[in-house]
Amino acid sequence: MRYGPGLLEEVLRRTDIVQLVGKRVKLTRRGQAFWGCCPFHKEKSPSFKVENGRRTFKCFGCGKGGDAFRWLMEIEGLSFPESVERLAGEAGVELPKWSLDDEAREQRRRSLYDIVEEACRFFEAQLGAAAGRAARDYLAGRGLDEAAIKKFRLGFAPSGHDALIDHLRGKNVSLDDAVAAGLARPADEERGARDFFFNRVTFPIADARGRLVAFGARALDPDAKPKYINTGETALFSKGHLLYNFAAARAAAMKAQSIVVAEGYLDVIALVRAGFEHAVAPLGTALTEDQLQILWRTAPEPILAFDGDEAGVRAAQRAARLSLPMLRAGYSLRFAFLPKGEDPDSLLKGQGKAAMQRLLNEAEPLAKVLWRAETEGRDFSTPERRAGLERSLAETVALIGDSKVADYYRRDFEQQVFDTFKRRQAAPRRERGPREEGRRFSAPPVEAVSPLLRSNPVARGGRAAVRRLKELEIARLLFFWPEIADRQGEVLAQLRFQDALLDRLRRELLNLAASGFRLENQGLENHLVRAGLAELASRLKGAERGGDPRDAAVPGDADAEAQFLSAAAELRILAELEPERQRAAERFRTEDSEESWAEFIRLKASGGD
Repeated sequence: MRYGPGLLEEVLRRTDIVQLVGKRVKLTRRGQAFWGCCPFHKEKSPSFKVENGRRTFKCFGCGKGGDAFRWLMEIEGLSFPESVERLAGEAGVELPKWSLDDEAREQRRRSLYDIVEEACRFFEAQLGAAAGRAARDYLAGRGLDEAAIKKFRLGFAPSGHDALIDHLRGKNVSLDDAVAAGLARPADEERGARDFFFNRVTFPIADARGRLVAFGARALDPDAKPKYINTGETALFSKGHLLYNFAAARAAAMKAQSIVVAEGYLDVIALVRAGFEHAVAPLGTALTEDQLQILWRTAPEPILAFDGDEAGVRAAQRAARLSLPMLRAGYSLRFAFLPKGEDPDSLLKGQGKAAMQRLLNEAEPLAKVLWRAETEGRDFSTPERRAGLERSLAETVALIGDSKVADYYRRDFEQQVFDTFKRRQAAPRRERGPREEGRRFSAPPVEAVSPLLRSNPVARGGRAAVRRLKELEIARLLFFWPEIADRQGEVLAQLRFQDALLDRLRRELLNLAASGFRLENQGLENHLVRAGLAELASRLKGAERGGDPRDAAVPGDADAEAQFLSAAAELRILAELEPERQRAAERFRTEDSEESWAEFIRLKASGGD
């Protein structure tokens, strides 16, 4: 149901957001606002602010914020209508009355919930009865004890064609209602009405609120096709809109800010029993857009734990491409590929929880999976094939809906293409005689680079030393005036620092700017400390030299951006010199001529180490 803005405003007005948030976060009052440590990311000093006056929450560390509806959506994974219903009920705001047709449909749905619940109790009883012996043996063979069977409410649909229909009829449930609940098939010209499930182990499926809505079922007959089936589409159940075990996993996933997606019911059960309570699975099909949105409402980077065989890799690649139009800053996927022949259940039994945890910790980012999908096992020995790869990668990037995210993927792929195909390895030098060795140092200087580059003062110094100084200069400017990254993000994104720590700062600033984080010096320093980069922050302040950080040579605010642009331009000049120097070095090593050696020496003198 759609709610008008007036009604939503009334719900928010009656909701004490400080009290609501305070149920989850310890808050301390400072003036008119309340502060605490953000529940969405780990931090030691409070940067999470809640205000009743504005009726909002906001974290200045990770950028998450919003009103009371958004709080419930972020912290509990509720949908917007569920958030409205929850807060309206607590605030005493009456939601619009439904029509008689609305009420009739809702009453029908409530009745179907009761019918599915009754079917679950029937299947549970049958599993414990004499007829369930084979089903119990199968579950025991999969390592499931009585506690696990009870926790997940596993059951058995007996052989025959009407055992469940007869049971439901005894509970005053009509055949039409059993069909509507997806538990029976109606009669047709060839045969009468019959149970939907028979001679199968059953796995009850709940909706996001924990209400049973359907079943998955595994055949006990090894010749039965298909091995697994689900309840068909009903008023309660659409398999592309739900995830197995999600209602139980949601709280653990929100707390861990992580959720693990396995391929099947038994994998989820094994993961939960091993302590991975935030495990879920799609319902017998590939992941859908709706399921991805459910996952992202729960955790920013769900981990897809797929088998390492060809089918698992294909499933991962389908999920990767499906996600592209929906990617946004801070939200992506990671992939944990199990060893071939293993699934989470077998891995846990054979190698234990630690092995599974290592796989999850080492899960591959989405960009790597996309790159492998385009390159693994393929021959790029010709220019045409390499051009084809670049075209395919460009088509992949074009699928990404968020322009900022797409830009980062484009640059990442361009860098990988360069590193893989365009950065030639230097050919090994052949042995030289004494006369040739002496000739190295006697070549007369000649012009070897373009006049514009050669005349630049940066090119005349030691290239590596100058580059290190320029990188440090840029990094310190950004540290003291991080707002430059907001205004000059395109320039910053095009730079590449050779110093790994300084490049980490560059990437952190770009990510913060893209996420809407308000960039200022103290906030950035706090962020770096929380990110484990306290040593870098100290280095940039000048504290590593033992002096007062305020004595460091930092320009005035008005000059900072101009100095940044100048230093960035000089750093780019050094980068432009590098390919020219490499080409000369390669020519010298391969041709071994007077001309090539002279060119190499002169270029090295112009901008070398």
